[in-house]
Amino acid sequence: MVIKCWLTHLMLLLITWKESLNCSGLTVDPPENLTVVDPGHFGHLEISWSPPGSLINMTNCSTVYHLEYFNTYKNSWNAARMSIRSYSVQFDLMKDIKVRVFTILDGPCTNNKMIKSTNYTELIQKPPSTGIVDTEVQDFICLFHNMEYLECKWRRNPKTPANSKHNLYFWHKKLAQAVDCPNYIVSSGDRSGCNFTGTSLPKFTDINFCVNGSSPKGPLKPAFFSLQIQNHVKPAIANKLRVQTGPDMELRLQWECPAGSVPGHCLEWEVEHSQKGKTPPTKSVTRQTSLTLTSVHKSERNCFRVRSKLSKYCADKSFWSDWSQPICDQEKKEIAPEPQPSVVPVYICIAAAIIAMLVLSLCVGAALKVKKSRQEKRPNALLATLFPRNVTVAAGEA
Repeated sequence: MVIKCWLTHLMLLLITWKESLNCSGLTVDPPENLTVVDPGHFGHLEISWSPPGSLINMTNCSTVYHLEYFNTYKNSWNAARMSIRSYSVQFDLMKDIKVRVFTILDGPCTNNKMIKSTNYTELIQKPPSTGIVDTEVQDFICLFHNMEYLECKWRRNPKTPANSKHNLYFWHKKLAQAVDCPNYIVSSGDRSGCNFTGTSLPKFTDINFCVNGSSPKGPLKPAFFSLQIQNHVKPAIANKLRVQTGPDMELRLQWECPAGSVPGHCLEWEVEHSQKGKTPPTKSVTRQTSLTLTSVHKSERNCFRVRSKLSKYCADKSFWSDWSQPICDQEKKEIAPEPQPSVVPVYICIAAAIIAMLVLSLCVGAALKVKKSRQEKRPNALLATLFPRNVTVAAGEA
């Protein structure tokens, strides 16, 4: 009985040792049948694969898949782990699609140690070669005007054959299939854009576009684009600018946010300040709807204009609005400086006064002297007159 029990324990030890050997030398195969399918969503592709055939009979293991794909928008590899065998992700169809997937085992079959396949299954898919070479549209751009309507425009490729016709299709997750442009923009007889006024488009969701076309020589080469409209906002022009002059050479500029759907707290402002005779103008950025300038030159006329865009706190990127109409403070008139009193005329006046006093003194002195001399002559003449008469009278008496 003791021998039988001992043999039983020995068999269990041998089984455990054998399993540990198998686990330590266990290798995991990568997934099989890796495929990438485009369901017509212009880059939103579906990736799928099958488990490796060697794992079909393994029931005491949990299987996880490690997926890696090259993000051409960020120019880097992204990774995701999942237990399912499919995954959807956005790709740029005008560039190579690179996908690879690993198998990861965990559970009792690995002594609860995670084991990843050494090899991986990889798929590289080239861009579609349909369409005439070098006929894809150029300079594709979309603007979400004041968060009210989207407008996309493009430029015709110079190598596009004559009498060609462009088409724009778009898709997002709320659409079952791609939809044609609701309202084409036509310039010089050719389609050059699409206006989405009246079309509801979701924010914070990838919207995929395809611009293709036809020509007498065959189909044009398609171009694919993907964007989120909240990152393409162009605010309206600021209005009601006013300038107030304060004390101590201070100017205060104020304006109002444009009416519309753009939240005022999301806007940042650029103010351009120019002065006559000074180039280039100075620019400053603020989150407020006012700006105060100190130590402004008194004699120069100051002019301002303002534009805005969404700040980094509300969008990944944005477009500047158009500049507002310039506004200037009141024109400053040149004021002639008051003449400073001169010292020379004072000296001349003093000299003239002294000369006048001297002349007046001389005149008064001369007048007094003449008067005195006249007073002295009058008694002498009287005596002269009286003396002969006295002599004559005396002679007669004698």
